[in-house]
This record gives sequence, C-alpha cells and structure tokens, in this order.
Amino acid sequence: MIDGPNGDSSSARSFLRHAVATLAYRAEKALRDVPDAFPDFRASPATRTPFQIVVHLGDLMEWAERMARGERRWQHVPCKGWREARERFFTGLGALDAALAEAPPESLADEAIFQGPVADALTHVGQLALLRGMSGAPVRPESYARAEIRIGVTGPKQPEKRTEFDGDASA
Repeated sequence: MIDGPNGDSSSARSFLRHAVATLAYRAEKALRDVPDAFPDFRASPATRTPFQIVVHLGDLMEWAERMARGERRWQHVPCKGWREARERFFTGLGALDAALAEAPPESLADEAIFQGPVADALTHVGQLALLRGMSGAPVRPESYARAEIRIGVTGPKQPEKRTEFDGDASA
C-alpha cells in the first residue's frame, strides 16, 4: 500500500475514496438525460454500445468491492435493460465506497483497486462521454477541478451546481 504524504495509509484510502466519488460525479454527468436511442448507439461494428459499457461498469464496481473485502473474483452479470444496468453501477459505487470506509487500511490493496477496476471505469466513462457526442447528444464541458465532489457521494444524485461552459476549453 502506498502511504500518504505523511507516511500514513489513511490518506491513500481517502484518495481512493475520492477517486470513487469522482468516478460517480463524472459518470452521472455522462449518463444523465441520455436520448432514448443512446443505449444502443454503436460507433462501429467493432465497438461496444453504451448499454454494454454500463453493464461492464457494474461488473467492475462489484469486482472492486470484492477486492476491497479481500476477494479477487471477477464475475460478469448480464442486465436486462439500461435502467437496471445504470442502477447496478451506482449501487456498486456505493457498495465499494462502504467497503473502503469499513475495512482497516492495512487490509486492502488500494493500488490494485485503483489501477484495475477504478481506472478502467474512468476510461469507460470517458468513452460514454465521447459516444454521447458522436450520437448527437454531447456532454457539456465543465471545470472538474471546481466540481463539488465529496467522499461518500457515489449515487446518481450529484450536486446540481456545476461550472459548465460553452465551447472548447483547449482553445
């Protein structure tokens, strides 16, 4: 386990829990108010649909929770529809955060949880945002450094105050 700046592993745990809350914030934004056709949008024959990505996100969060509780078992769980897959993902985020909050810092492999399921999930949320733009329903740009992201806030209800803007932040 990587120690925090003062040599304590609790700050590493706090950082991981903040990463989980950040994932929830960004995912909620990418999954909010999607057009009806979006879950089945396919950018090419070789890409996953947003629905398939969200199902995978649920698998990742359940895997991460199992890792936090000392088990490394991967399991794919099929979902019947978009709403079920979305709810499963956010429920999994909450369960992961609870597992991280409950266990003593020395009992978990925080780095493995971050570098595996959490980093993979961040990548897939980025894919969802990109697919939204490709499908004609782009996600508005936002200054995420100013976002009100708080440890423990992992559900689909996120702060309404956003620092969004129009245009391209890189210009």
